[in-house]
Amino acid sequence: MALIDTSELPVVERKPGWRGRYFNSANMTFAHYEFDAGSSIHEHSHPQEEVWHVLEGALDITMNGVTRRAGPGFVGIVPPDTPHSVIAASDGKAIVVDHPLREMG
Repeated sequence: MALIDTSELPVVERKPGWRGRYFNSANMTFAHYEFDAGSSIHEHSHPQEEVWHVLEGALDITMNGVTRRAGPGFVGIVPPDTPHSVIAASDGKAIVVDHPLREMG
């Protein structure tokens, strides 16, 4: 069994306002994000299923042109190859999991 202390992982700001700590298991990619109100992730798609679990704050998640607000405790599931984007409606935290592994370029 592997144990990872995510607080010891380096923080990477991949997009302005999105600070993440990243790691992989054998089959999945994990991102523990802190995000700033108004920051966004542009519309994109990828072959992995992606699950967004909002821990604090609120995110507006758009899939196939439909936007829904997700607050604490909400989970957004993005199917593979589905166009999606995210806008932070407030400051907050979320965990994002991609399956299978996703190469982060």
